[in-house]
Amino acid sequence: MSTKAIISPNAPTPPPFLSQAMSLGNLVFCSGQVAIDPKTGTLVSGTCFLQKQILLNLGAVLDAADSSLENIIKANIYLTNIQDFTEVNDVYISFFPGLKPARTCVGVRELPLGTDVEIECIASKRTPVGGHL
Repeated sequence: MSTKAIISPNAPTPPPFLSQAMSLGNLVFCSGQVAIDPKTGTLVSGTCFLQKQILLNLGAVLDAADSSLENIIKANIYLTNIQDFTEVNDVYISFFPGLKPARTCVGVRELPLGTDVEIECIASKRTPVGGHL
């Protein structure tokens, strides 16, 4: 199996030291996304808006990898304020009306660019490569 870097023009341009995602076989490993608006290159504000923008960014990266939010197997969420847990869950559930991915939510001291939320995930591709994971 070969590893492939995933690049989506519809998600924020990543810093030079990482890829938006990597695929290996039928799996897609997305780097942590923060709430950068890909059109302006600036962070959005407000926990609810942060969460929505991050999930839109992840969706764009996954789409470029022949995947989608529906194909997420595992998500990790990092919060600088664990008091935002309920609000984050409310937004999160609106993006996953069916099956919910396995998930971990961790409170951290700080995140890159001074943001309050970061999400990374592992997903499967829509079209299996070789007929199996």
